[in-house]
Amino acid sequence: MQPDALRSLLNAVARGETNADEALEALSTLPFSDIGDAKIDHHRALRCGLAEVVLCEGKSPSQVRSIARELLEHGDVFLGTRASAAHFQKVAQVASDARYLEECRLLLVDRREVQPALGHVVVASGGTADHPIAEEAAICTEVMGNRVTRVYDVGISGVHRLLAHEDVLRDANAIIAVAGMEGALPSLITGLVPSPVIAVPTSIGYGANLGGIAALLTMLNSCASGMAVVNIDNGFGAAALASRINQMVARSE
Repeated sequence: MQPDALRSLLNAVARGETNADEALEALSTLPFSDIGDAKIDHHRALRCGLAEVVLCEGKSPSQVRSIARELLEHGDVFLGTRASAAHFQKVAQVASDARYLEECRLLLVDRREVQPALGHVVVASGGTADHPIAEEAAICTEVMGNRVTRVYDVGISGVHRLLAHEDVLRDANAIIAVAGMEGALPSLITGLVPSPVIAVPTSIGYGANLGGIAALLTMLNSCASGMAVVNIDNGFGAAALASRINQMVARSE
């Protein structure tokens, strides 16, 4: 928000021409910052609960550095997905506290004071090869302020491994189920628990898996009710949905 516009809004509140709720609504829809290559939405956290998250893939390291600088000048969190080591090296030039989580390709700067994590989200994965996408989901969910339990390598080829964690699964407000190959894990979990399940198909699998399309179609055609499906390898998208569900439940308790 430009200083003059903010000053006018504050003056209107002080004169009684608008109330706090109306001011908050105005703030939630105010313009973005135009830095040339990108337009940065500084009010995303006000509207949605978390600052704008940046897809680094397809952007040059210099572009990501400029975006990170702008976000951190106005906030205390920068989260980049699908980041490379080159992206990290550039961002570290403007944020020495940047962290690069190579396996799940996340770039993170978090300068907030530690707050208690809300509710409970479980992230379950089918096999070890699904781990990078599951970790993207788990870490993003944690950054969004949620308590996360990881239940990994519990694919249906050894269903007893999943059933050993049934109590943990049933305690969650939302579950993210990550699976490649034929993608059956989310359907099985959905049939065991009362909470919503967010299914994440991964691109892991042999030829007819078709880069995750087979798993995606299995999940979309599931007979289990109470399951939503995000795109192939979209751990971040699953985290965003699980966070909203979990926090709505946690704040109503």
